[in-house]
Amino acid sequence: MKAVFKSNFKRHIESLLLQKHALGYPYIDSERILKTFDRFCLENFPDETELTKEIGMEWAQIKPTEHANGFRNRLMPVRELAKYMHSIGINAFLIPVDLARKTPRPAVHVFTSEELGAFFSAADSLPCKPNTPARHLIVPVFFRILYCCGLRPGEARNLLVRNISLDTGVIRILESKGHNDRIVVLSEELRLLCLKYDEKVGQIFPSRRYFFPSLLDRPYTKPWLKKTFWLLWKRAGITQFSGRIPTPYSFRHTFATNCLYNFVKEGRDVNACLPYLSAYMGHAQLSDTAYYIHLIPEFFPQMADMDGFSKLIPEVDYED
Repeated sequence: MKAVFKSNFKRHIESLLLQKHALGYPYIDSERILKTFDRFCLENFPDETELTKEIGMEWAQIKPTEHANGFRNRLMPVRELAKYMHSIGINAFLIPVDLARKTPRPAVHVFTSEELGAFFSAADSLPCKPNTPARHLIVPVFFRILYCCGLRPGEARNLLVRNISLDTGVIRILESKGHNDRIVVLSEELRLLCLKYDEKVGQIFPSRRYFFPSLLDRPYTKPWLKKTFWLLWKRAGITQFSGRIPTPYSFRHTFATNCLYNFVKEGRDVNACLPYLSAYMGHAQLSDTAYYIHLIPEFFPQMADMDGFSKLIPEVDYED
């Protein structure tokens, strides 16, 4: 625990962080937010010892330059603090989650099979460089895990060695979006690829903490990921793309859309399959997963003309 807390909620914040860390949660972003909340309380409510409605609602004022999703993320750790205080018998105001509604989904890009083939060929042909001795090993596996497992880019960047079992193929995603954790299972082909990768990278970084380690054994950054993605895109020689501008997150969109496409193509009950896919992807709401159903005709036009397609699609309530 790096942050130093000074408000009257110092003890409870530190205890919450100790609990989360003991359970194996990195809680990095949440710790940063709680540090800001601690300073906010110290400056605005220096004598208050109870987490009151006044404090909670003052913290829950959206800033003029704050994006709705960033505002939502800022509220969640303080809600966790209130829940923790309740659990030990201390009264605390729980900020209503409805105050931070999600913004409408932006248009997404779904990779074609041609784009995927060209992209991964470019990743596999990255040269080894002395100043980045493991890059040529890390990049191909990193992006394959994004695509094959539907992980959020941040989940892959922050994946710890201890949270992936290459014997069983099980990945534990801890303290992800919405402060939830889940289990993701690798396919056998991907598990074997990760085994080979782990052996080779382990020779370069024998005591690394992160499954995809930077030189200082820290998570790779968002700018690194964006830069690497576009490097591979250009090396792949793709001058045009279908749909919207692709991003690293597009692998997750492609994973979800392909899964649902296969459910529909096989004539399976999408209503029955949807909860399993939702849990696998770590979606907080079923509607977050069902959103992808309506991308199927857009990216797989052959499905739109399939007899009975509309009957396979469940009715979805998109309200949070």
